Amino acid sequence: QVQLVESGGGSVQPGGSLRLACATSGFTSQFYAVGWFRQAPGKGREVVSCIGYSDMSTYTANSLKGRFTVSRDNVKKTVYLQMNSLKIEDTAVYFCAARLSSIASNAVYTEERDYHYWGQGTRVTVSS
Repeated sequence: QVQLVESGGGSVQPGGSLRLACATSGFTSQFYAVGWFRQAPGKGREVVSCIGYSDMSTYTANSLKGRFTVSRDNVKKTVYLQMNSLKIEDTAVYFCAARLSSIASNAVYTEERDYHYWGQGTRVTVSS
């Protein structure tokens, strides 16, 4: 049974940093892709950053490039989202999602419908 558990959320002042972690279990190999999504209060869920089964393939939303970075540690079976220079508008619940990948393709997936497994989310609040 695949499980995803997010951690690392919390409250931070504007300009601060947080590193979210998505610990995965239940996958029998490293060939799975992971995406980070977020949902701000009163808004729909949006893609933040995604990574293939290795960190050779990554995607970050244009509006977040330069501040957010996704990475993974396949030994620890954990995917990270480093968030720097946080802004008030980054306040949201952050979710990680995963899906199996083809060994032949280290693709990233940016749509919610592409993912089969979801974590419960971790809340990030940016306020002064």
